[in-house]
Amino acid sequence: MKILVIGGTGLIGSKVVTKLRDLGHNVIAAAPSKGINTITGEGLAEAVTDTDIVIDLANSPSFADKEVLEFFETSGRNLLAAEINANVKHHIALSVVGTDRLQGSGYFRAKQAQENLIIRSGVPYTIIHSTQFMEFLGGIAASANAGGSVTISPAKIQPIASEDVATMVVNLSLGNPVNGIVEIGGPDRYKLSELLQTYLTKTNDPLKVIADENALYFGAHLDELTLVPADTAKLGKITFEEWFPNRPQRA
Repeated sequence: MKILVIGGTGLIGSKVVTKLRDLGHNVIAAAPSKGINTITGEGLAEAVTDTDIVIDLANSPSFADKEVLEFFETSGRNLLAAEINANVKHHIALSVVGTDRLQGSGYFRAKQAQENLIIRSGVPYTIIHSTQFMEFLGGIAASANAGGSVTISPAKIQPIASEDVATMVVNLSLGNPVNGIVEIGGPDRYKLSELLQTYLTKTNDPLKVIADENALYFGAHLDELTLVPADTAKLGKITFEEWFPNRPQRA
């Protein structure tokens, strides 16, 4: 099959492209650097022609409220319009567990807008709601860094390794569209504040974590279970302790 992967050079996208090619599929790794741009439309119609499956893994370069909403709405409209013209059989989008519960955040409002476009488009689809990637723990800590300490919620988190995310994206993409949401998560559940402290200690970072139930998460308030999936979620196999020694290292 011909499969187009939007964001095909990113953390998840590059893994998905490799796995699909290993299975013998004709895969296009789409990105602006490759001449395929869902914002401007450059190369999009050609890339989608005769394509069976489109996997949208693109993310906004800015998390500012206005910019992130414009990104997901513009990208989503352009991509879905091209898919309708090309009669694409399955659209897959990667989103976040708890998106509908995190509407205090501009980023998650933008992700909800993206999902709404997909649902209304008429293109057969599967929306994958993933828990936070283990690779993003450092970014979560940085977002709450108050100069010498990190104030973060003790809400529960069930992080998943990007390798497991990519495997599940591939499996769901090659299956029938569910025309709904599938949740995925990691094998273990932690308190966010405690896991961040463990991560910082393991990376020899002197920052100390302060647990605060009122601390905002990218602008949104967290209840205890906001970030964790339902019991019906598909779970990855890689634990935090297995992931940590093999995690991607910054150049």
